[in-house]
Amino acid sequence: MGFQVVEGLASTVQGRWRTAPDGLWCPLALAGAPALLCKPHTYMNRSGQTVARLATQHEVPAARILVVHDDVDLPMGTLRLKAGGGHGGHNGLRSIVAELGEPGFLRVRLGIGRPPDGDVVAWVLGDHSPDHRRALRDVVSRAAEAIRAVVEHGFARAANTCNVKPPR
Repeated sequence: MGFQVVEGLASTVQGRWRTAPDGLWCPLALAGAPALLCKPHTYMNRSGQTVARLATQHEVPAARILVVHDDVDLPMGTLRLKAGGGHGGHNGLRSIVAELGEPGFLRVRLGIGRPPDGDVVAWVLGDHSPDHRRALRDVVSRAAEAIRAVVEHGFARAANTCNVKPPR
């Protein structure tokens, strides 16, 4: 889902993906500010390697890194912005925290809910019902707008706007 969000952002501003040893990255401007999108091509459990390498190479402090990730602890289709915190059992976040040496980066959490049968891997990677697919498409679209809001208005203001329950 994170890849879908950054791919959507890149396409709206005609961003060009560049190859790195362990992923792809795309320099662009969001709301007039320079930004760098990243798609690690390591296993998710090692995505911190790519994030830390690009952060070092481009002199980006952890507090200015925004990670987009799925979250089984949020109901399907929910979006939450969060500053810092633990990894919550998410192996990609665990890797990023370990490689950066701190958990102080920003997060865009995309709710996918808990699997009915308890098989998280199959739930995350599997096919979803049409209703779930619609909810996921919607949350991916809202995540791209949330990222633009963070860049344009700052994290606190964007979180106040984005961290509300969607209408039913």
